[in-house]
Amino acid sequence: MAQDEKSKTDSIIGNMMGYIDTRIDLLKLDMQTKLKSAFVSTIHGVLLGLVGLMVLLFLNIFLALLLNDLLDSRFWGFGIITLFYLILLIVLFVGLDKKVFQGMADKAFRNTIYKADESEQTN
Repeated sequence: MAQDEKSKTDSIIGNMMGYIDTRIDLLKLDMQTKLKSAFVSTIHGVLLGLVGLMVLLFLNIFLALLLNDLLDSRFWGFGIITLFYLILLIVLFVGLDKKVFQGMADKAFRNTIYKADESEQTN
């Protein structure tokens, strides 16, 4: 009888160890999936940012050259474009409070966390 109880205890301990090992493996797999997703999102964001920067740069050069042609000047178009960005910089530096950006960041991360919690609850 004592031998039977010992084998049941060993079986339960073996099952618990297997369960713990499986949970650890699932956590590792989940972490790997999240890291891969973050890596892909980062690469995608960097590429989009780089292409967007190039489009913005060439669009500004085009507009400056167009203004130069319209004003029969070699430099006023570039001066006007530069003045536009200087005014934009001053408005952003002086006029906008960091609370605007903090609110946007809070909303973005809150939605991400809630979505992650919902997906974990359905599994």
